[in-house]
Amino acid sequence: MEDYRRIADRIAEDIAAGRLRPGERLPPQRVFARRRGIAGSTAGRVYGELVRRGLVVGEVGRGTFVRAAPLPSGRALAEPATTAPVNLELNYPSAPGQSELLAPALAPLLRPDVLAESLRTAPATGTAAAREAAAGLLATPGWRPAPSRLTFAGNARQAIAAALASLVRPGGRVGIESLTYPLVKEIANRLGVTLVPLPMDAEGLRPEAVTAAHRSTPLSAVYVQPTLHNPTSVTMGEARRHQLAAIARELDIPLVEDRIWSFLHEGPLDPLAAYAPERTYVVDGLSKRVAPGLTVGFLVAPEGRVEQVAAALRSGAWTASRFALEAAVRWIADGTVEHLVRAKRADAAHRQHLVAEHLRGYTVHSDPHGYYAWWELPYPWRADTFAAAAAERGMAITPGSAFTVPVLGTRAEDCVRLGLASTAPPELAQALRTLAGIARTRP
Repeated sequence: MEDYRRIADRIAEDIAAGRLRPGERLPPQRVFARRRGIAGSTAGRVYGELVRRGLVVGEVGRGTFVRAAPLPSGRALAEPATTAPVNLELNYPSAPGQSELLAPALAPLLRPDVLAESLRTAPATGTAAAREAAAGLLATPGWRPAPSRLTFAGNARQAIAAALASLVRPGGRVGIESLTYPLVKEIANRLGVTLVPLPMDAEGLRPEAVTAAHRSTPLSAVYVQPTLHNPTSVTMGEARRHQLAAIARELDIPLVEDRIWSFLHEGPLDPLAAYAPERTYVVDGLSKRVAPGLTVGFLVAPEGRVEQVAAALRSGAWTASRFALEAAVRWIADGTVEHLVRAKRADAAHRQHLVAEHLRGYTVHSDPHGYYAWWELPYPWRADTFAAAAAERGMAITPGSAFTVPVLGTRAEDCVRLGLASTAPPELAQALRTLAGIARTRP
């Protein structure tokens, strides 16, 4: 019997060569199996492999479609990439003069004596200076992590992976918002973890949904984005945070809190760790605040759990480099990070003004301080066909199905996420005008 991966390779070649175009629908699996002379179960594995590679997207009740901008294979802990001229998938903000701001702190690290020290390996717990600097950076009005609880990863994605690896055995269940950061699905797949989608409302994850899921079959942990949720931009209020923390304590469930975008929120709310410090793992990082190329991921563990987290970081080869730690300490200490945060808050607000101007009249969910927008497309557009139409005009956008957990069948086929950070404002304005024009036509 032919290996399913070889069949997937040939489909991938057809997509790469343009013989299968973005938005084109693949035949139903039973038809595909009959045409190829293979078993239905093998066809299912072929389609699953194509989804894993990011080449196709399956929509419940509609079928499987070629994705507008395929994800590169083998990059489970990295952001998707695309060669489209206008990239509204990637979302890395950059402030004017950013390189000039970052360079002075790096200069001392290039002295031979300092460089020799900086090129040594660093433990998962970093250095004393890094722990103190990170604790100060992450502090909110009602919460400041103890430096002794800090561990460090190469980036925030790796910190998420380490937190889940330290908490959940293969085959375990993790509660997660029904719309979520796509790469968490890849992380869970690599760890052999089952994601359990939980309903959301206008304030994000519903606490009673955690209770219902846990009582059905126990959850090992819950992953949640309470501040500037990606992709919807929803932020939980203080009362909801209290409720979720109380439910987690009552059910004895650990929380993995992703705060990677929280620095943009004006008057930052305290993390869930302020309400349930004994069970909350806080994930954050420098990639959005500073730059993706030289970054550090932060992972604050509950008291008594630091060594388990450190062991997961080591086993996954996810620890931060000492050079990156040294650079981060200097950027935090000299005010560079604070300066960049202020600049990026203003930049995000400006880009949201462009969204409000050019997508006026459409149903768009976003936050005035966020770097993305969740667009409910007008009928009869579907996400993948809209993304394909955008791709034909040189724009890469992310279909809503990329953010769903497949077993739930959440209806996101009519939505797309627009990442606003990686395209210069003039090009972003033009792209938004073009997208609005596409939306006014019929597919």
